[in-house]
Amino acid sequence: MPPITLWFLQASRCIRSAWLLEELGLRYAVKFSERENGVAPPAFKTAAGGLGKFPTLQDGETTVFESGNITEYLCDNYDKQGRLLPLVGNPKRYEVLQWIHAAEATWALHGITILYARWHQKDGDVAKTEEGMSGNIRKDMDFLEAALKQSKGRFLLGDEVTAADIMMHFSATFVIARELGVKKGQLPTVEKWLQECEATESYKKAVQTTGHKL
Repeated sequence: MPPITLWFLQASRCIRSAWLLEELGLRYAVKFSERENGVAPPAFKTAAGGLGKFPTLQDGETTVFESGNITEYLCDNYDKQGRLLPLVGNPKRYEVLQWIHAAEATWALHGITILYARWHQKDGDVAKTEEGMSGNIRKDMDFLEAALKQSKGRFLLGDEVTAADIMMHFSATFVIARELGVKKGQLPTVEKWLQECEATESYKKAVQTTGHKL
C-alpha cells in the first residue's frame, strides 16, 4: 500500500491533486466517492478527517487538506528540483504561488459567487443578479487570456507544466463549463491552453486513475 492516499470526491478540485501526484511520479491510493444530493456522503467526510472537504491527502501520519496547501506540501516535499514550484530563493517561485493562491481566492471565489446566487436566490431576478456579479469573473478571465498570450510557451509560465497550470486549470474549466459570467468560445487562448493541459500524459493518467469527470 503506498504511503500516500488521496480522498477524491467526484466533480471537484481533487483532480488538481491527482494531476500533481502524477506529474511528480508518486504512487498513491485513491479513496473515491460520488456525491449524494450534490455533496459528499457523511461517512466519507468523517473517514477523510480534517475539514471533511476534498481533496484530502494523507501522507503517512500527515493529513493535508485544501488543494492549494496540498500543492505546496507535495512540491516542497517531493519536487526537489523545483520543476513544478521553484525552490525558496528563486524569484520565479512567487510567480507560480501567485497563480496557486489566485486560483481559489480570485477565480473560484468570483465564479462560485455566481453559482451560489443561481442555486440559492429565492426572490428577484436571478439573471440580473448573475449579470451584476459577472464583472469580476470576466475581468479575471480576460486577465488569464492576456497572460497566456504573453507566455513564451504552451502553458502559463513557458513550455512546461507548473503548479500554476495545475491549480488554475480546474478553476478556468469550471467557470467556462458552468457559464459563470463567460461562455465557451469567448476565450480562445484559454480554451487552447485547457486542451494543452488535458493532453499531457500526467493529466490523462490522473483522469484514468480517479474516474474524474466534470
